[in-house]
Amino acid sequence: MEYRPGKALLTAEEIAKRVQELAGVISREYQGRDLLLVCILKGAAVFWADLSRQISIPHESDFVALSSYGNATESSREIKFEYDLSTNITGRDVLIIEDIVDTGHTIKCLKEALEARGPKSLKICALLDKAERREAKVTLDYIGFIIPNEFVVGYGLDFAQKYRHLPYIAVLVSP
Repeated sequence: MEYRPGKALLTAEEIAKRVQELAGVISREYQGRDLLLVCILKGAAVFWADLSRQISIPHESDFVALSSYGNATESSREIKFEYDLSTNITGRDVLIIEDIVDTGHTIKCLKEALEARGPKSLKICALLDKAERREAKVTLDYIGFIIPNEFVVGYGLDFAQKYRHLPYIAVLVSP
């Protein structure tokens, strides 16, 4: 069955406005602190890039790559660390940048792994929150949008590595 993006759930303009708002809040709350953004590859890369450029205070960035979906539309619940941080986070203010949180298993696993490394603080910023699907208890500190229980693509989110390039977020549909 061939899947494709349907009508936009969130437009490029809506996303840009919300990213700017989040960056303003983060800039104020982390003023004068040693901020490290941790981008979860690949899905959060577009969100991270836009957010990082909008954050008005000095900060650094590093990356991790995790996987739990493969080429499916449902999480396997098996988290794989494919790439780890190159930065020592001990004593740092760390903000995880995630594209979407639904069941919460992936972000919970990452948060626990990073907490063990002794950061000064550790928070989560997610562009999309699919709260009705939550299975793992996890607190999101900054949320772009709460969305319905639909599989979405665009703005960095993919299905089988396709559709990341879309400037908007759409529900994945079958013909």
